[in-house]
Amino acid sequence: MLGQDLLARLAEAGERVEGLDRTALDITDPGAVRAALEAHAPAVVVNCAAWTAVDDAEAKEADALAVNGTGPRVLAEACRASGAVLLQVSTDYVFAGDGRAPYGEDAPTAPRSAYGRTKLAGERAVLDTLPDTGYVVRTAWLYGAGGGNFVRTMIKLEGIKDTLDVVDDQRGQPTWTGDLADRLVQLGRAALAGTAEPGVYHGTSGGETTWFGFTREIFRLLGADPERVRPTTSEAFVRPAPRPAYSVLGHERWKNAGIEPIRDWRSALAEAFPGMAKIERHE
Repeated sequence: MLGQDLLARLAEAGERVEGLDRTALDITDPGAVRAALEAHAPAVVVNCAAWTAVDDAEAKEADALAVNGTGPRVLAEACRASGAVLLQVSTDYVFAGDGRAPYGEDAPTAPRSAYGRTKLAGERAVLDTLPDTGYVVRTAWLYGAGGGNFVRTMIKLEGIKDTLDVVDDQRGQPTWTGDLADRLVQLGRAALAGTAEPGVYHGTSGGETTWFGFTREIFRLLGADPERVRPTTSEAFVRPAPRPAYSVLGHERWKNAGIEPIRDWRSALAEAFPGMAKIERHE
């Protein structure tokens, strides 16, 4: 989902870009990764690959760690050898999710799930291996046209359900992959220009809402009655992996790099929505 938007943004900008999916490159294979970097000689590598099945990771943490922890380490070691910048996409799940104010980029991490632990391992591998050329961009609540996600699911359910019960006790920042792709391009350029310090950045939209509020906005954009969406609690949807109650991230470091943080989530959703609704209605 993110990779597709990133490739499109780079192509539009006239950049030379190569996208490798998991059938083309196993990021846990050091030899394959070194060969790929030698073949393509990138100035910047962006790792959008991840084990994102949050609940499955609880029972398969070693498998998730291979993708989310070992993979980034292998990429970082290859980038160190080649001199490439590495942008590692990470997650809000590295935090405990019990905050009351937006988590800063330097806030203490305390993951409560296997997914969060494995993604934090990937962050540390990149930052430890590439102290001068490693960048971690944490994101959350991603949606986009290129894959299954909450927005597309709600569009589908609106057409077949009279009412929907949606969790109202988890707060976060719905983030369009198109906006995040733009920031990754800008950050890569700033890294090459020496105007962006290495380290952690938070790539989420401005503002905040709950899944309930997010769904009501989706219904409004569909022209459906938002009152059909009813609030409920996390207890109604018990999952193997604990969900963060508070996933709001702060965005201070972008300004230091001369890059504007991502806009408010409502503005982004309004721009992304027509294309996503069109895709969903044709499938």
